Amino acid sequence: EEFQSSTTIDISACPIYFFGQRYNNLYVSKTNSSVSGRRQKSEESWVNTRGGTQGQTVLMLLISLSVSWCSLYSPSFSGCDSKGFSVQCSQQANLTVGPCGTSCPCPSTCTVIGSTVIRFDGNVTSIPNRCTYSLMSHRGVRLEAVFKDRRRKDISFLDQVILYNSGVSFHLGQGGRVQVSSLCRCGLRSEHPQLHGVKLSKDKTGVTAMFPLSKVSVFFDGYTAQITTPGGFPSMQGLCGNRTLSDMKSASSSSSCEVLHRERNDTSINCTMVTERCNVLREAPFTACHNLTDPEPFITACTSNLCKYPVVDGFSRCQFLEAYVAACNLQPSNKTLQGWRSKANCSAPKVICNDTFCSPHEFCAVDISGKTSCFCRAIFASKYRSRNTLGEPTVCDNNSATVTLAGCLLNERGVDYSMLHLNNNSCRGEMDNKTHMLTFSFDSNNTCGTVVMANNSQIIYKNSIMKQNNTGVITRHDQFQIDFSCYYNQPEIKTMAFKIRNSSVIQKIISGPWNYTLTMKAYSDAGRTKAINASTEIQLQQKVFVELKTEGLDDQLVSVVTDSCWATDQSSPNGSLRYDLIMKGCSNPADDTVTVIGNGLGTFNYFSFNMFQFTGKNGDIYLHCRLNLCVKNNNTCAPSCNKKRRRSVRSLYKDENPALISMAWTN
Repeated sequence: EEFQSSTTIDISACPIYFFGQRYNNLYVSKTNSSVSGRRQKSEESWVNTRGGTQGQTVLMLLISLSVSWCSLYSPSFSGCDSKGFSVQCSQQANLTVGPCGTSCPCPSTCTVIGSTVIRFDGNVTSIPNRCTYSLMSHRGVRLEAVFKDRRRKDISFLDQVILYNSGVSFHLGQGGRVQVSSLCRCGLRSEHPQLHGVKLSKDKTGVTAMFPLSKVSVFFDGYTAQITTPGGFPSMQGLCGNRTLSDMKSASSSSSCEVLHRERNDTSINCTMVTERCNVLREAPFTACHNLTDPEPFITACTSNLCKYPVVDGFSRCQFLEAYVAACNLQPSNKTLQGWRSKANCSAPKVICNDTFCSPHEFCAVDISGKTSCFCRAIFASKYRSRNTLGEPTVCDNNSATVTLAGCLLNERGVDYSMLHLNNNSCRGEMDNKTHMLTFSFDSNNTCGTVVMANNSQIIYKNSIMKQNNTGVITRHDQFQIDFSCYYNQPEIKTMAFKIRNSSVIQKIISGPWNYTLTMKAYSDAGRTKAINASTEIQLQQKVFVELKTEGLDDQLVSVVTDSCWATDQSSPNGSLRYDLIMKGCSNPADDTVTVIGNGLGTFNYFSFNMFQFTGKNGDIYLHCRLNLCVKNNNTCAPSCNKKRRRSVRSLYKDENPALISMAWTN
């Protein structure tokens, strides 16, 4: 709001208490200097006065009010506001606002998350490339941030933080990895003694580096870095201060780091929905922190990242909420946030790639089976994906051949490299522990089952990389074979995917005295919000969630118990080739990918399993489930599924006509 002339503002809805007196009106007099007030980003809202200390106090009071017209502080409050001013509210409601001094240090926090830097002053800087930048240089401590691509070539992420102190460098990387100069301390477990003036510690959430002399601390969890200083930021050098990208680019950046790449927008991202979900920071219970930490920079960072990059690899809005709460908790205040995780549906933080170390061209993430693995960075993988290959071309040397595959590309296909071999199954690939490149080779001394053929005076050495034979009824991996020779290109590899024939199966059930509707529906996420439809491709090893839900039943009276679920290669549930997922209400003990949730607890339950195919079969898979109704009446309807014994609940069933429902998948 701009004031063009003298005016009076009624502030009785949010009065000012000054030296124990209540003021309901704010008088503004026009002078040679402009007077303005803004609700957001209002650190520039000044009232210029001349005179003694009382005028100075009024000036600071109005600055505090300009941050939020209704920023209320409890009696006996002492701390810092979101703009770095010292705030004290006496028991008599006398409010004193002033700059932080040596006796009242207000911590300043700089947060680096995704491709954004939230500076000490609350402004947000976006990183458009994959360079290394100086974050801060202060009192002999220098911090740098390294940004790299992940699944997209056009978006960068914070990849590691480098600290320099007393001529020694400390590299904080993904998975809790810490490297001190050329010495790798990858096995850092908890607190480490002070090393070269830096105190290192590690817990389940990440790694913290503390500089005792300068009181600077750095926390890094593999995705987010938070730098905290004891107070003030005017003298800070770097992106956390007020410097530009061009000024702060590090000399250690790669020569190609500023080359920009273009990719199509991800059409699966709904930016409107992303914005709504990020805006939860404006709501309770986060409002308890608004006086101490401005939420707007974190909302900006949240939307700018998640409107461009999908919610995968553990990267979600919860990280931005976590960063905001952490920044708030660093302020000297008695305020604590309660219940924010349940409101925002965020679980407790943890390092998802703890002690999983990837090569420079890889990043760590969670694969479709729920395990952590190293995936290829988009720029590195682009040269292979454009040729539809898994590695480098065959290298021939007289009567020998060598082929090298990228381990991260195998991980993306769900291929376990340790199961691969040449024609002679004793000839295995050699994995480079640093580059994660897998090399197979043979020569005249060790042919590894190579087939040697003569053609027009040419000698052709031909071999195959294949997967170890599976003797089980089912397999969760693609059939894998790569033929290679000195003179022929590698063939394309078929990626097998499954599609569900119908998005859901609905049956009307008449079971004794109960008439109800039973629905079987498949989803691709644990929250069961992303339904699998006829156009959705499901990869082998991908986790699938199947929900069995009823309508028309009284959940106070009965529970639905999934007695058994099994797969066949025919539409008939009595097919001779059968694989059990659920038996007697419990998951198949021989298949650790099967999880049953809520069975017998209410009128719906669901289970999950990793997608598979029948060994040697490329046809359809039919999923069948048999359900029963159980009368509660003080009975326990949930099956007991411990490994030692299983208690059947069949005696509790009051269901003379158990339901049978089936779903078909095709590939």
